[in-house]
Formats: sequence, C-alpha cells, structure tokens
Amino acid sequence: MASSLTNPTARPLFSSKLKQSTPPRGYRPMRVQCSVASTASSSAKVKSVKARQIIDSRGNPTVEVDLITDDLFRSAVPSGASTGIYEALELRDGDKSVYGGKGVLNAVKNINDILGPKLVGVDIRDQAEVDAIMLEIDGTPNKSKIGANAILGVSLSVCRAGAGAKGVPLYKHIQELSGTKELVMPVPAFNVINGGSHAGNNLAMQEFMILPVGATSFAEALRMGSEVYHILKGIIKEKYGQDACNVGDEGGFAPNVQENREGLVLLTDAIEKAGYTGKINIGMDVAASEFFTKDGKYDLNFKKQPNDGAHVLSAQSLGDLYKEFVRDFPIVSIEDPFDQDDWSSWASLQSSVDIQLVGDDLLVTNPKRIAEAIQKKSCNGLLLKVNQIGTVTESIQAALDSKSAGWGVMVSHRSGETEDNFIADLSVGLASGQIKTGAPCRSERLAKYNQLLRIEEELGNVRYAGQDFRSP
Repeated sequence: MASSLTNPTARPLFSSKLKQSTPPRGYRPMRVQCSVASTASSSAKVKSVKARQIIDSRGNPTVEVDLITDDLFRSAVPSGASTGIYEALELRDGDKSVYGGKGVLNAVKNINDILGPKLVGVDIRDQAEVDAIMLEIDGTPNKSKIGANAILGVSLSVCRAGAGAKGVPLYKHIQELSGTKELVMPVPAFNVINGGSHAGNNLAMQEFMILPVGATSFAEALRMGSEVYHILKGIIKEKYGQDACNVGDEGGFAPNVQENREGLVLLTDAIEKAGYTGKINIGMDVAASEFFTKDGKYDLNFKKQPNDGAHVLSAQSLGDLYKEFVRDFPIVSIEDPFDQDDWSSWASLQSSVDIQLVGDDLLVTNPKRIAEAIQKKSCNGLLLKVNQIGTVTESIQAALDSKSAGWGVMVSHRSGETEDNFIADLSVGLASGQIKTGAPCRSERLAKYNQLLRIEEELGNVRYAGQDFRSP
C-alpha cells in the first residue's frame, strides 16, 4: 500500500473514511521533491511555464516558477542582503511606491512572455542545453536583460523536472549531471550569532557558525547543533537579557556584543556546556567588503558613523587578528576575510594559515572569478550560491572547477529565503561536504535541514562528511 508520505496523490491515512472530493479542473498534484518516483514522467518536454511574484522570508518580493510537463515542478528564488558587486543582476522593478521598489513583476513578465514560450517543447533532461538557450536569449555578461532571478527560477524548475522525467530523486539527477561518484551528507554550518549587515548590534563580522564535524551522521549533527543553539540562547539571555534572544534574518541571535572576540567566546562556552568540545568547530563569515573603506582599510566600527577611527585596521592588522582567532579558538573556516578586490591580502592570509578560506563576494560563484582566484592562490574554498550566477549548469561548473583545484565547496542559502529546499539536494548531489543555511530555527532554514534528514533516511547507508568536510 502506497504511503501518503511518499505518494502525494495517495489518500491521507487520517481521512481514509472521508469521501474524496473531485479535484478542480486543471489541478495537477505536486510531486514530492525528494522521494524516489516509481516511474518516469510520461513526458520530458516542457508544456508551459508560469511565473508569479511571491514573498520571501524578509517580506520582500521574489520569483516563483511553475514548469509543467505531465506534472508541475515549482521553484522559488532566494535573495541576499550583503551582495557582491560582481553578482549576476537581480532584476527589481524600481517603483518606490510598490514594495519600496523591490517588486519583481518585470522578471515575472520576462519569464511568462519571453523565456516560457521559447522553452515549450524543449527536453528538460538536458539541463545544459536549456540553460544555454536562456543565456543566449539574455545575451548579457551578468544576465541584466532578463534578470538572473528570472533565469534561475526557470533553471531550478527545469532541474526538478529533469529528475521527474527520469524517475529519480533530485539529488540523484544532480549527481548524474555533475558526474559525482559518491553521494555524501554535508556538515551543516549553523549561523547562530549574527552581526554585520544582518544585525543591529555593534558586531562588524557577519556570521559566527558552529560545525558539528564530530557527528557520525547528518541527523546527529542537526541534533548537536540544535542543542548548542538552545544552550547558547540561555547563556545570552542570562548575560544580555531577553531582548538579546530575538533572532535575525537567518535565525541566529544578535546580542549587543561589542567585540568580535566576545562572539567567539560565547560559542566556545556554549559548545563546552553542551559537552561537545572537540566535536564542534567554529566558522566565521566576516563579509569584510561591508566595512572596507575608500582608502583601503577596514573599519570594525562601521555601524557607527561618524566614529573616532580607533577600530580602523590595515589589511595586515586585520590578517593578524584572524591569526589570533585561529590560535585561540577552534576555527576551521573563515569566509570573506577581506574585500572582494583585495586579492593580495587574501593571498597573504592563505599562505600563512591552514584553515579553509572561503570566497563569497570574492568569487560570486562565477567560473571566471574562480579561475582568477586559483591562479592567484587567493583562497581554498567556494561558497556556492545559485542566485549569484543564475543557472544550475553554471553552479555545477563552479563546484567542479573548485573541486579540481583541491578546494572545499560550501553550498549556501541567502538571507532572504523561501520554503524551497533545492540546495539540500544540491549539496548531496555534488557531494559538497558542507552546507550553510542558517540556524536550526525559522521554517525557511529548517526546510533545507529537514530535507537533508529525509535524504539521509532515504539513502540509508550514506557517509557523513564529518572531519573531511573540505575534501569529502
């Protein structure tokens, strides 16, 4: 007997005695995004594409796309707050009287009037071909004509439809598209203390994360992260008051911490109190481009303007501060320690520490920027954000280029998210070994972590990256 958990068209167990109503005309049941389909879809061709404007986790508009073959495949596009200047263009309407100018109706129109009609009849199993068609229609280096948010929404739905047409889970389809040999469950990097552009406190550095590398499975890693998160909440409440327990865009706490070191002390205290010292390490996302000054320095008091300049550091002094952090705390990964164009400072730090240095604003998931960073030996890790580059094909290529250089790959959410859980399957299908998608709090973050629980359960005997998260 088919379970209603794996077959979305099966009658729910709790209403088995109720008469089933006739579905409305035009109704198409949604295919479960993770579960194995028992048979391939009868059609691998696009019948129609429909986009709409929806609202993301920050209350801003974003794009949702329904792609229809014989089934409906739905995807939604994320949006970042601290964005790199080299990212593909997120098309916004700009009408300040509507959603403060953040509407995406032009992107929606570009899908419904331009991309959709061109894709009718195209085989969705060939992801690279479909993405190439859209890139040709756009014809700009940064997807500014159609909008990266428009192109990505379609690309994500095409990937889901390709999995459906083949009768395999999404992560398996991505594995086949990328040529990944072994599926691996990623180490989650939980962003539990917020600073930078994500919080109203004085912290310059944006994210303080915990990585349960000592877990034996993803399920255990999620439990460890959740336990530390709740213990951290108690510590923060006692030290800073109840107001400090309010959560930021990504579910982390934003206590009124004055110094970045203080944030690291809070994490180590919570880890120790939970009994996970040696099993949980620390990661940071500095997002240094946010406080890079016009004269090439870094203002750790950038949220207070004007200020006396007492916290303005040279790149060398900031690099020395990172080395102190690495010496004093169990830090295994630092993201964006310098500005996106401060290549020499990146290379200098890279040559003097043995931790992971992750490029986000530096690389923007762009194969050209990745090639430059490889040549300059500027970092050794990619933060993979599908909306920075705008297609699934280019995202996969960015991951493969990074892996071939011996880099780590951390699949990432954005601060503006939806219930879409594509990146969970992406991290497993690419065997990235790492994923960051916020704290174990807020449903748009848990949508990804819970999807990973389902995938691990479905795969059964699957390896968790653990200590090998940089090279799984």
